[in-house]
Amino acid sequence: MKNTLVVLPGPTGAGKTEFAIELASRLGCSIISCDSRQFYHEMKIGTAAPSDQQLSRVKHHFVAFLSVTDYYSISLFERDVLALLPFLFAENPVAVMTGGSMLYMDAVCHGMDDIPDTDPNVRHKYAGIYEKEGIAALRMALKLVDPEYYARADLQNPRRLLRALEITESTGRPYSSFLTATARERDFAIVKAGVTRERSELHAIIDRRVDRMMEQGLEQEAASLIGYRHLNALRTVGYREMFSLFDGAITREEAVSLIKRNTRRYARRQLTWWRKEREITWFDASDHEKIIDWIYAQLAL
Repeated sequence: MKNTLVVLPGPTGAGKTEFAIELASRLGCSIISCDSRQFYHEMKIGTAAPSDQQLSRVKHHFVAFLSVTDYYSISLFERDVLALLPFLFAENPVAVMTGGSMLYMDAVCHGMDDIPDTDPNVRHKYAGIYEKEGIAALRMALKLVDPEYYARADLQNPRRLLRALEITESTGRPYSSFLTATARERDFAIVKAGVTRERSELHAIIDRRVDRMMEQGLEQEAASLIGYRHLNALRTVGYREMFSLFDGAITREEAVSLIKRNTRRYARRQLTWWRKEREITWFDASDHEKIIDWIYAQLAL
């Protein structure tokens, strides 16, 4: 049997974590987490990281292995996963990767363009502009220096805009000039089973999960991280809204409502991104046996 990476993409809240654990348990393999916010050990509640009980059932890689102050990137994740896989395949010809970070998952499956490291001072400069002037200032700057990327960028995603600007200024070349979209050959097979749910069900699950996060102490977790709010890791749903609450800009009720709304929007963006991939076969997350049977058929087990 050829070494195979089973990839489980899907929107936040669909139930990927629990299904991946069940699948990995049956296959006797470990799980590679592809959720870039679950990398940070200080952000357990707000990222819905696997619980201690879940982590004890199956070995997970890339969960809570960084601090929010550590620098990490898509290219480093690609490098680290590709370095880890030969060791995993030496023990088992199958490994499972799941998570909701689209670009990180794409980097492992298809490779990414060779983009050089950027100047930290440039990164801090644009982060400061974003903090003071908002996302509109980033859009205007990007339109001036790289109109080609501006025309296809997700203009609602400040992380993507910040990345494009820091690369453009650090290298003296437009960010778009680095994006060749050339897929890399991998020496292992890839099977992709998308895990999702019907829209209204997914939204209800997201709403309940946010309520549970609040009960578990999301507000206290965010308060402990407020000194790091300028870092990229904290510019994410759940923490942004809590910081606005602490600033007195919104009420607690409004913060919870915004977290639910913004999480639902993020789930829609994830699905929009992955629906373009013909390699993914989609399943309802509730039908574990159907998904497992399909995966076993691809693996010829």
